[in-house]
Amino acid sequence: MSTQRKHRSFGLRAICALAVLAVFLMLNMPQASAQTSGRDVRPPDINSTTLAEPSGPSNALGDKSDSDFWRQIRRANPGKVTIPDRQAAVLIQSDGQNWRAVRTGPIKVYGSWILAAVVVILTVFFAIRGRIRIQSGRSGRVIMRFTLNQRIVHWFIAVLFIFMALTGLIILYGRDVLIPLIGKPAFSVIASASKQGHDLFGPLFLLATLALFVSFVKGNLPQRGDLKWILKGGGFFGGHASSHRYNAGEKLWFWWAVLFGLLLSLSGLTMLFPTVIPELGNLQLANLLHGIAAILVIAFAIGHIYLGTIGMEGALEAMTDGYVDENWAREHHDLWHEEMRRKGEIEPALPPSGGRGMSAPASGE
Repeated sequence: MSTQRKHRSFGLRAICALAVLAVFLMLNMPQASAQTSGRDVRPPDINSTTLAEPSGPSNALGDKSDSDFWRQIRRANPGKVTIPDRQAAVLIQSDGQNWRAVRTGPIKVYGSWILAAVVVILTVFFAIRGRIRIQSGRSGRVIMRFTLNQRIVHWFIAVLFIFMALTGLIILYGRDVLIPLIGKPAFSVIASASKQGHDLFGPLFLLATLALFVSFVKGNLPQRGDLKWILKGGGFFGGHASSHRYNAGEKLWFWWAVLFGLLLSLSGLTMLFPTVIPELGNLQLANLLHGIAAILVIAFAIGHIYLGTIGMEGALEAMTDGYVDENWAREHHDLWHEEMRRKGEIEPALPPSGGRGMSAPASGE
């Protein structure tokens, strides 16, 4: 479609919308005029804390003034209901507006800044530093780093996490980002599918997080030398930083993923089964915690994915084949490499067709 036709189509739609709006106003104007012809009626501003007190009680409200009536509603004081749902006794739940303001304000704004900052920092770092290579080159000998069971757990939670992260970001940011790009009809389909998929696979994330903890907790407990590794920035400041099987950065990511994963799972289950915690305020708090935890985990995961793929040579092989080159182990985890050398766990590397990762014994802890 040419530019002129696009502009013409947009102009026609705009004219039609204005026409419909004009007809709507014209149809409702006589009714509004009839209602306001006798006196000037202005609805009270329930958001204002300085409502003017009328001279006397209103006839419609009995012995209560208008300002008293709306003030009680604004304070969310419960009334009386005859149905089992006690929450129906509250006409206006003012905390809902506070929840919405936090969710659409600080969480969305600061969350987008955090995610954008991580991407920018990693992009600049890669442009300056490039890929972290194996300085000594490949040795032709390998050490088993992850068992088959560990790799299955890792990839299961990795795929599930990416799916949950994408659908969650669509739910949180889709209205602002996708509607201008694809329009409301297409976005409604994507948003509905994201919501359904997020709710359907959400409970699996709790099981995956528990499996992650059981499979990788060994070696991820604090050890002597972790603080020195942190102070040296993993070797970027102050020379080489010695490390055990997992360095302090990997340990921090493990505990970050486990703890925030549990928070995500529990808050998500709370929203998925709201009758467990019937108080609406608790559900709103769970929703806010869910969003904050999601942003923090996604931000850390971006860095983890970067280092595990294009950021560091030889790192991805540990989760695909299960083995790492001996020189990689010596340069990044020298204390663990020395331990494996004493145990005789260093083996000759096999060609890719040898299927090393599938035929190797489940050792190497």
